[in-house]
Amino acid sequence: MFRPKCVKGGKSMYIVMLGAPGSGKGSAAKILAKETSLPHISTGDIFREQIKKETELGKLADSYISKGQLVPDEITINIVTDRLNCGDATNGVILDGFPRTLEQAKALDAILKEKGKEITLVPEIVISDQVIIERILNRATCSNKECGAIYNIKFKPPKVEGVCDICGSPLSIRADDNEETIKKRLDVYRQTSKMLIEYYKKNGVWTSIVPDDPTAGNASEQVVATILQLTK
Repeated sequence: MFRPKCVKGGKSMYIVMLGAPGSGKGSAAKILAKETSLPHISTGDIFREQIKKETELGKLADSYISKGQLVPDEITINIVTDRLNCGDATNGVILDGFPRTLEQAKALDAILKEKGKEITLVPEIVISDQVIIERILNRATCSNKECGAIYNIKFKPPKVEGVCDICGSPLSIRADDNEETIKKRLDVYRQTSKMLIEYYKKNGVWTSIVPDDPTAGNASEQVVATILQLTK
């Protein structure tokens, strides 16, 4: 059975990172988590870890993810609920990949309301599809889950090919990172995010962040700097 991993938390702040697959929200979320000492909760990372371990959850998730589809709300909500019940999430989290649907957003609000908490900010990173496809096709991730550094072979390559600059672990490329699946994921994001964005706009917590140069090596750092400024 899946059990969430808890880590040390920090400043009180609940951030929901939005953006199409490949927009850089994962990279920005990791940096933001370090800057704020808040736990980074990535449903994508959770599912990929379970898929790698070939658990029942992993097999179920893979049956959707491998086709470019979203894992059903009920499964995802239950996983995030368990994770938010960890003691380290008491003072805030950086959510990456959740919520992705209106139902998930409402469920998250209900979970936080029970804890006397609410969403602080919902930044959406906006870049073009052309750049997204090129970024994903050239993306490599550190295989060490404790590190998780993300590189781009074209825009932000490691110093040594195939090796993480930070911890020296091998870099890996996701099996589902191909152009056909990427386009499906972008279509799914557009279909599911419209109502989600309207919901957060209505609640007054949504903001759009457009990097000056999404191909720059420090694009994620620029996004994080903007978020920190907005949450002062």
